[in-house]
Amino acid sequence: MSEPILTCLPADDSKGLVVLAVDTEEPVRAAYDSEKSTVRRASHIVGRTWEWLFGVVTLTVGLATLAAVPILQFLSLGYLLEAGGRVGRSGRFQDGLIGVRQAARVGTIVLGTWLVLLPLRLVSSLATSADLINPGGSTARQWRFWLTVVTVVAAMHIVAAVSRGGKLRYFLWPFGNPIWLAKKLWRGGYYAEARDAVWDFVSAMRLPYYFWLGVRGFAGTMLWFVIPVSLMALGRKVPVLGFLGAFVLGIVLLYVPFLQMRFASENRFRALFELRAVRLRFKRAPWAFAAAFFITLAFAIPLYLLKIEMIPREAAWLPSLFFIVFIFPARLLTGWAYARSGRREVSRHWFFRWTGRLWMLPTAVIYVVIVFFSQYAAWEGVWSLYEQHAFLLPVPFMGM
Repeated sequence: MSEPILTCLPADDSKGLVVLAVDTEEPVRAAYDSEKSTVRRASHIVGRTWEWLFGVVTLTVGLATLAAVPILQFLSLGYLLEAGGRVGRSGRFQDGLIGVRQAARVGTIVLGTWLVLLPLRLVSSLATSADLINPGGSTARQWRFWLTVVTVVAAMHIVAAVSRGGKLRYFLWPFGNPIWLAKKLWRGGYYAEARDAVWDFVSAMRLPYYFWLGVRGFAGTMLWFVIPVSLMALGRKVPVLGFLGAFVLGIVLLYVPFLQMRFASENRFRALFELRAVRLRFKRAPWAFAAAFFITLAFAIPLYLLKIEMIPREAAWLPSLFFIVFIFPARLLTGWAYARSGRREVSRHWFFRWTGRLWMLPTAVIYVVIVFFSQYAAWEGVWSLYEQHAFLLPVPFMGM
């Protein structure tokens, strides 16, 4: 303990001095606690930021993987629609990043499990090699024994790490897991807690909701595209029909992104066909609509390069990853434009409305031209016209 400092102060009657003993340990302790608290807050912020970034990466990879699996593709489409719909309701981009923390937890579990299984793979390889060199020999039996031991230990470690919360440090530091698991089993109720935690985690993902939203969004959007795209497909035999289909497709493109946002924001299937409401929204925020429309189509055009050559099914998620990276921001921006139009009650000046239209029309024309000629370069030929990855399934080929 530090020695107190003696301080002399004049008394009230100015005829004497008052001696005070000031303890220097309290200021030092307060400064130390303040510094410790600052370090703790900084580490917490860094940890939360890292978790969020890891969650965004995991979420993107997960959506790309789902988009490459038939039927499960509608989960990916439903998530993109819901993300844009939430931004369309609130006007905040961060509201469109749904389940980032949950995705981070799934990512750490997958990464941690993969790291834990590395020693198991090594022992399994050695056991297989020993059995090939000397089948049934003593060395092969020993390696099979150790393979069993490592398998049991790895399984218990993974179960304990996931039960503790699935953080990466629980996978990398195994010594605390056996003690924690033993305490849980001794107290009882471990199975019920684990069952309820898994159920709550899976329920929070709302997978049935996203799937049904994706199915309805796909069906309603396809109704808009089926006629103009079919006319364009017939244009190979009757050129006039091809030009007519291209003209109709250009008109449809002006409405579809914002009809989808209206559908996702209100969760009503009929909202996909409320043209008048979208026109009124455009008049309130024409430049925002034009910017969102431009980004949506501009980001969709480079993705047609990935439709030229078919890839193996096991690598299908790789091109889907690029589709998600390009389409996701466009969905969020379209939702923001839709929300911005909802905050105004009157239409903008005619100058803004017409300049917005002059920006959107050439964008639609360029996109339609590229879509028209893509049927001659795409792997699936004329059928690629029906895929429309910017508005339907975010994959290069629907049949993946």
